[in-house]
Amino acid sequence: MTDMPTRTIHEGRNVKRIREIMGVKQDALAIDLGITQQAVSLLEQKETIDAPVLEKIAKSLGVSVEAIKSYNEDAAINIVANTVTNHDNGSLFSYQPTFNPLDKIIELYKEKEAMFERMLQDKDAMVNELKALVKK
Repeated sequence: MTDMPTRTIHEGRNVKRIREIMGVKQDALAIDLGITQQAVSLLEQKETIDAPVLEKIAKSLGVSVEAIKSYNEDAAINIVANTVTNHDNGSLFSYQPTFNPLDKIIELYKEKEAMFERMLQDKDAMVNELKALVKK
């Protein structure tokens, strides 16, 4: 009796393959996860991914954690078929992020506005300090 070789699971590679099948770009997944595109790239190179992060990725891609862990080329067809039937629009290639892009733009604008306000306050404080030094 010969022992069958055990297949090593490379979770990062599996995430990459499923993401590509789903037609999701790294930057879109990164935005959905709240990380950088470079961080997604690094995750896809890891053999094992922390369970909470893997759960977020699975949720974002619309698959189960088990689908990522047990991914193989044959199973991919089933994952894709199940995902198509679970999406309202029936298309894998019209990825819908779980956030509103307009809300993100507004959020970034407000952060920028707050930063400029802080810079103006700092400038005013420095001017007042300089005036106080000149009066001495």
